[in-house]
Amino acid sequence: MIPVLDWSRFTSGKDRDGFVADLGHACRETGFFLVSGHGIPQALIDRTFAAADQFFNLPTQAKEPLDIRKSPNNRGWTAHGSENLDDSKPGQIDRKEAYNIGLELADDDPRMGQPFRGPNAWPDLPGFRDTTLKYFAAVHKLGVDLHRAIALDLDLDEHYFDPFLDQPLATLRMLRYPAGKGSEGEIGAGAHTDYGSITLLMGDGEPGLQLQPRGKDWIDVPRVPGAFIVNIADCLMRWTNDIYVSTPHRVLVPRNPRRSLAFFLDPNPDAVIEALPGTGAAKYPPVTGAEYLKMRLDATYTEKVT
Repeated sequence: MIPVLDWSRFTSGKDRDGFVADLGHACRETGFFLVSGHGIPQALIDRTFAAADQFFNLPTQAKEPLDIRKSPNNRGWTAHGSENLDDSKPGQIDRKEAYNIGLELADDDPRMGQPFRGPNAWPDLPGFRDTTLKYFAAVHKLGVDLHRAIALDLDLDEHYFDPFLDQPLATLRMLRYPAGKGSEGEIGAGAHTDYGSITLLMGDGEPGLQLQPRGKDWIDVPRVPGAFIVNIADCLMRWTNDIYVSTPHRVLVPRNPRRSLAFFLDPNPDAVIEALPGTGAAKYPPVTGAEYLKMRLDATYTEKVT
């Protein structure tokens, strides 16, 4: 039900049409697929997981100055119990902590001060910044490249999405879920859909991620070592006029500690999200990438810190 797609079928030129057809089917049916053959070195993935471990193992008092609720730019540390992704269960708090990194800009970059543009909140850990930025750049490129196949599936120019994603409101989110018994009412991350265009997730092999296809019960997302789990998010569903599906997913409380690296590829802040050519009468009014992201984030955090 959740296909594993070898990206080298597209990049090698040997089976571009077949890859596009398989991707298009997955985007319309489950909204989830796995990508192998992506070319991102396993060594870089391992170093990024190690950097995340370094950060999460810091004492709470060392992480508190980086609290994301102090940031207007969605950057920094999300403390355990500060999010509720399932807005249908207001009393349910997610059992996880996270750390967000956005597009890195120089202090004098003219984009500073634009919506969700600002400095990253870096911890004082040797090599942390360099490693995570290298990973950010590699997965950003893969995400943009995957949109080439998406464009072809939608009968658009192969590079249609390039100018909408070159300066994105993308977020690399490192996550840690503590082990638990999974008692009734406990959840690692509540049922939700993602906000942006696509999400590229690298897990550590620990199970827990589930999705709920339309009209069906929850199913486990398979783990394929080295492959990214990719899902369609709400902005792309809106962009395609509901041709693609953004599928609810959740994370159960793991039996063992669980870590993941989630890359949320949101469009540029000034990108206008409206029905793509050839998708019929628009079901939604136009909205910019920044407007849409703000609307979704405002509903997520359980409290603000000043």
